[in-house]
Amino acid sequence: MAVSTKEKEKVKKTSPTAKKAAFSKQTYMWWYEMMYLLRRFEEKAGQQYGLQKIKGFCHLYIGQEACVVGAVSALKKGDKYITAYRDHAHPIALGTDPKYIMAELFAKETGVSKGKGGSMHMFDVANHFYGGHGIVGGQIPLGAGLAFAEQYKGTDLVCATFMGDGATRQGAFHETLNMAMTMKLPVLFIIENNGYAMGTSVKRSSNVTELYQLGESYDIPSFPVDAMNVEAVHHAVAEAAERARSGNGPTLLEFRTYRYKGHSISDPAKYRTKDELEEYKQQDPIVQCMKTILDKKLATEDELKEIENQVKEQVEACIKFADESAFPDPSEATKDVYAQQDYPFIME
Repeated sequence: MAVSTKEKEKVKKTSPTAKKAAFSKQTYMWWYEMMYLLRRFEEKAGQQYGLQKIKGFCHLYIGQEACVVGAVSALKKGDKYITAYRDHAHPIALGTDPKYIMAELFAKETGVSKGKGGSMHMFDVANHFYGGHGIVGGQIPLGAGLAFAEQYKGTDLVCATFMGDGATRQGAFHETLNMAMTMKLPVLFIIENNGYAMGTSVKRSSNVTELYQLGESYDIPSFPVDAMNVEAVHHAVAEAAERARSGNGPTLLEFRTYRYKGHSISDPAKYRTKDELEEYKQQDPIVQCMKTILDKKLATEDELKEIENQVKEQVEACIKFADESAFPDPSEATKDVYAQQDYPFIME
């Protein structure tokens, strides 16, 4: 499960994120605006799916916003990011214009992957986002590979490799952890543990339910993190990045979070109770951030409301852009498949 009250106390005792740190008004305001944007964007995406403007698989990030927002604020420009198929939020937090993400969901040629990837295969090299991968756990060795490239080139850049809790049961996860620690790769393994993988609880599918302990098996510094709290996420990622940049290798972070919706839009999520869902909504990361802003008098309620209105207008503009964009020409089907431009396709 994600972060119950009892588990929160355990996180405080075992994780470096228990440290206190002062953040600027600018940081808090960016956190709030970005998390609010991700929430409204995903809610609208769900609505558009219901209108059949978005088809195929669609995995929403609602409830998990602090995971990526806290990570991005803790890392630096040039660091690499890779994730699984719940991937709409990551490029937006990294700076990709959300209208291109919406267009990709609509399968339009103006989409970030030219309308060919859809919900599960977002990709934006300019913002150092390397996917969006549909194979469970398939991105984990790729993330280590991105980190190896930076080590080989002698940079101090790291790769944040995100995955779901279900991916920890894949062989590629264990193989990659072993290699990454052996080679001291500058990679951050981040498990976004929302408790249920595709629809089965961690407790029913794994003998090890404290997932961060899997990293300890390979002598990787590993910690649980209250990922409903953006400050805790920032602390944990910043410390892990510092360790990696210093040449001390990977860190594994178990982000204990919660998705308010099902695994995908087609999932009614009957495997959990309404009371459990409401318990986690009481820990909502956006509400926590808003409360801190108001308590510290960093902004007024009217100022936050102005941000919310601007975000709503921005998301509506994303839908308009996607609606008005064209579908890809059929000739695009054979492009971007191979790096070799004149690869000899069999056309008959």
